[in-house]
Amino acid sequence: MNAPAPPNTRPIPLSELPVVWSDKEKHRFKVARRSFVDPEILKTEYDTIFNKCWLYVGHESELVKNGDFVTRIIAKRSVLFTKDATGKINAFFNACPHRGAQVCRERKGNAKSFQCFYHGWVFGSDGKLKSQPGSECYPDDFNADGQANLVSVPRIDSYRGFWFICFDREVQSLPDYLAGAKEWIDIVADQSETMMTLVGGTQEYQIRANWKLLTENSIDGYHAINTHATYVDYLKNSQGSMSPVPFEGTGYDLGNGHAVIEYRAPWGRPVAQWIPLWGEEGKVELEKVHARLVERFGKERADRIAFSNRNMFIFPNLVINDIMAITVRTYYPTAPDAMQVFGWALAPNEESTWARKYRLSNFLEFLGPGGFATPDDVEALEQCQRGFESMLEAPWSDISKGMKKEKVNYDDELQMRAFWTRWQECTKARAAAPSVVPNQGDQA
Repeated sequence: MNAPAPPNTRPIPLSELPVVWSDKEKHRFKVARRSFVDPEILKTEYDTIFNKCWLYVGHESELVKNGDFVTRIIAKRSVLFTKDATGKINAFFNACPHRGAQVCRERKGNAKSFQCFYHGWVFGSDGKLKSQPGSECYPDDFNADGQANLVSVPRIDSYRGFWFICFDREVQSLPDYLAGAKEWIDIVADQSETMMTLVGGTQEYQIRANWKLLTENSIDGYHAINTHATYVDYLKNSQGSMSPVPFEGTGYDLGNGHAVIEYRAPWGRPVAQWIPLWGEEGKVELEKVHARLVERFGKERADRIAFSNRNMFIFPNLVINDIMAITVRTYYPTAPDAMQVFGWALAPNEESTWARKYRLSNFLEFLGPGGFATPDDVEALEQCQRGFESMLEAPWSDISKGMKKEKVNYDDELQMRAFWTRWQECTKARAAAPSVVPNQGDQA
């Protein structure tokens, strides 16, 4: 009698492979690479994640004056983000209730009202219909029920100046949704005594890779020394800042798919980590900044704000990097192998001219699209996407680093596992039982 076939040797059709597989006892975690290329999975992500979760729409500093507005594409919808004449912040679908044309075609500005160019309907910054050509042809009570006003996004709320919207009216409250991420958002917001503010315009670019690759990359300390070796060499050779502060830190699962790595690093931070390149003027300036932080929060928290770096991810697509400068970044998939990325620099509104100069220098030097980091990261993500062309023969990505440890390092992969676990919960993608061990050869 023939012996039974060993388990897991039968070729498995690719479409039947589980998407997320975890075996905590053996400290293994894998993700099916088809999740990065399958159009049906992308459709499911929009249905179950982008249509259901809180999404970042803008920062309070973009709407300072009554009448200020910003338009953005959020999860394929055109959204009008406004501060009305009463000071209330609103989010409307940027589509005329008459025939659907975009009501506001400008990226940002200040206006008391918006006029649809197609038929001339006029709406206030509160979204209410103010006038319409040929109004005598409509009944007197035409808009008594408000049906001719701009349609409000179902939910809008903010935390510490960061505004979010959600297309699902039944979503949990924003504070509950943010869970443990609030602590790290507080650390960023507390850097200003008045208001954090976006500096300059929007940086916008495309990456030919799946959006989840940028999620992984944004909270991945493992790749930094290797992928960004040129920047590390630059720090050693030009800033005189490499030896005193080594890279070291910890990763955290913040709940609901959010995660962060917090770590020490050798670069200068205008919030108050001085480097010799910045000279005595910079040293005096940053000592004042640090002293004020100590006065406000005590030395322990002041040191954490000033000397620790944070790469924070808010599920599903918001990144706040508080490192040598602060960047806020969102990204949306436009295809299984493409995404649109939007980035902004953030800074304390009241910081000195000197600090702002070096903050923006740091931002452009490392974080901007033409800096040391972003081109490296884009190349890495696009190389991954090209590598997925062999997923029939090599269908799994491994995200197991650090699973066997109680306290993970900043360069372990707990953060990515937090994302993928929440992703699986939202999409209800098929997960494998730990007893089923996925091998690279399991495919049709």
